[in-house]
Amino acid sequence: MKTRFVGLVLAALCATPHAFAQTYPARAINVIVPYAAGGNTDVVGRIVAEHMSKVLGQQLVIENVAGAGGTTGSARAAKAEPNGYTILVGQMGTHAASVGLYPKLAYDPVGDFEHISQLSDTPIAILVRKNFPAQTLSEFITMMKADPNKFNNGHGGVGSTSHVSCMFFTSLIGARSPMVAYQGSGPALNDIVSGQYDFLCDQIPHLVPQVRQGNIRALAIAQPERSPALPDVPTTIEAGLPAYQASGWNAMFAPKGTPRDIVAKLNAAANAALDDAATKGKLEAIGAVIPRKENRTSEGMKKFVEAEIGKWAPIMREAASQVK
Repeated sequence: MKTRFVGLVLAALCATPHAFAQTYPARAINVIVPYAAGGNTDVVGRIVAEHMSKVLGQQLVIENVAGAGGTTGSARAAKAEPNGYTILVGQMGTHAASVGLYPKLAYDPVGDFEHISQLSDTPIAILVRKNFPAQTLSEFITMMKADPNKFNNGHGGVGSTSHVSCMFFTSLIGARSPMVAYQGSGPALNDIVSGQYDFLCDQIPHLVPQVRQGNIRALAIAQPERSPALPDVPTTIEAGLPAYQASGWNAMFAPKGTPRDIVAKLNAAANAALDDAATKGKLEAIGAVIPRKENRTSEGMKKFVEAEIGKWAPIMREAASQVK
């Protein structure tokens, strides 16, 4: 009888993870966005999470955890219980460039996470306040070089996409600029609209409405083709700075050790959102690009993050060394 009881207990324990995954999700899922509300990562995360909630039958609740260029919220997500009820919407800054900026980064972007899916590609634009005297990118660069400490650069925090994108830009043109750090791209956007600083380099999805309304001006987009969301804005190739090619991205992660079945359910829900015509339309309307199919698999996303670290970490180390 005792042997039979032990066998039943062991069988129950072995079945628990699979049974748990079958009933998942049984309650709301907390989605950490490691920036303030209103920024690019927040906007993309909310659009995708809305459709994922319908697919999974439980609400995906956004929690904005800003600080340290997105690394505070990312570290919290990495240390969360790996049960599928805390996930993260990270991006190029938190999971690639941060490796080159933070020698003691509190998490491993590859080893401390299960990689669910890429959610979007997000072109980078160089923008100025609406009354800035330069009308073109070449005029702006000339002014920057003539008086490099005069024009303030706002960003969403050290290590954020808006920060590292402008570090790359200023290192390319050989001009330093005073930097003003915010707790996310949303607050940074608010202050350039009100004219509190001079220029910003950031992902366009949360900027498109302000550019269209004339509240800020986009000088160039750092990709080979013009964006359908801002067709009148030239590319950096057209504007005379072809070396400046930069794109952000957003992706969904879970803490390391989250059961495979749960990761698979989250991946399927994310892909259903990206394939949904209405959701796709919302993302494309703000200038986001639907990612390639291979980056929408767990393994493909992991390889993509590794490649992005290889690309951005050396750039950030070099750019940081030039401003010291």
